Amino acid sequence: MIPPFLRPWLPLLVTATATAAAGPPAGFAQAPAELVARFDLDGDGQVDEAEYLAYLMRGFHARDRDGNGVLEGEELPPGARALGAAENEARLRRQFRRQDADGNGWLDARELLAPPRG
Repeated sequence: MIPPFLRPWLPLLVTATATAAAGPPAGFAQAPAELVARFDLDGDGQVDEAEYLAYLMRGFHARDRDGNGVLEGEELPPGARALGAAENEARLRRQFRRQDADGNGWLDARELLAPPRG
């Protein structure tokens, strides 16, 4: 199950879709370990800030069709405001720090799946 705090990012993370009757859309993690593995680039079972940013910024860059570093116009859902890469990365860094409940600099499955604190 995808945690609620990640749901706003799903359009940026998942490109495959399926009908609700067919079960979860293609590309969705089916278990916590699978979600961690997607973020965990070095396979150590932990998600550090660089891995967290790398994974979540992939969606940003995929949506930035003109490559100008800003999501704007048709690159965004209706009603959304423009978003620059630096602003998005800063937001993700803050979110990572909120997720890192024990302050050790990496997220385990429990922290990655938990709603951000504060």
